[in-house]
Amino acid sequence: MSEKEDLAKQKAEAAARAKAVALARKQAKTEAAEKPEGDMDIAKQKAAAAAKAKAAALAKKQAKEAAEKPEGDMDIAKQKAAAAAKAKAAALAKKQAKEAAEKPEGDMDIAKQKAAAAAKAKAAAAAKAKAAAAAKNRTAAQESEEADTPSEISPNQSKLDQIVSAIESHVGQGALLENYINRLSKDVPTLVANPDTYFSIAKFLRYDEQLDFSYLSELHGTDFESHMEIYVHLHSFKMNLSVALKVKLDRDTPVIPSLVPLWSGANWPECEAYDLLGINFYEHPDLKRILLGEDWKGYPLRKDYEPYDVEV
Repeated sequence: MSEKEDLAKQKAEAAARAKAVALARKQAKTEAAEKPEGDMDIAKQKAAAAAKAKAAALAKKQAKEAAEKPEGDMDIAKQKAAAAAKAKAAALAKKQAKEAAEKPEGDMDIAKQKAAAAAKAKAAAAAKAKAAAAAKNRTAAQESEEADTPSEISPNQSKLDQIVSAIESHVGQGALLENYINRLSKDVPTLVANPDTYFSIAKFLRYDEQLDFSYLSELHGTDFESHMEIYVHLHSFKMNLSVALKVKLDRDTPVIPSLVPLWSGANWPECEAYDLLGINFYEHPDLKRILLGEDWKGYPLRKDYEPYDVEV
């Protein structure tokens, strides 16, 4: 006899005993109400003996049935349940396979495109909020800078006036949109050129005998969300002076003449600005991406740049 059959037998015997005891108590209580006190003990003894005999007979019967029961009945029931579960799982898998076979091929791509579009929309909203916060901070910084600007005249103011006067005389009135002393950058004279006169002003600074800005020390671009800007830093050994020439460009189509014909040192900086910001320098001898591959999507230094593969 197996361990499971022994356990079942014990449970059946316990149930039978509990039932017999309950019946005996009930009969004893009934007889106690009707019989004299002396008869109650005898009745209890008889009831207990009857209950024990009944429980023993029931236990013997259940043991006999368990001994006659085939050993594999419980295993057969388990096997049937397992077989039914497997059949159900197989039917479900077959149904799903059929639905997948009938599903249009582009459904998964559409789902990916929707996820990518949602990610892009979220990134665009974040970029917009960031741009608004940055613009607010710049306005506050500019106001603070104007409040903190010292009233004394910069030692480079006279040189800036000289350069502005020479440009307006040779290039024309209105060639410069603005000029000022940059207090935050060692009082560097700063010239803001009109895009149409940018190259003419640069050429004048390069070849004028009195100015002779023969050395280009730096050129870089910046994205201000509303527009692009090119900064060119020039130095004149004759004047012992550095100036900054800058120009504002349309952000959607940032195009400006190349300065390579004037300063060969502008070659790689212009390629870098093209590579990372998408600024196009026409008449550049070999404008190309120098940090990223030619098949790279987008320009990483733009404030609204989003990776082409959003899952990476």
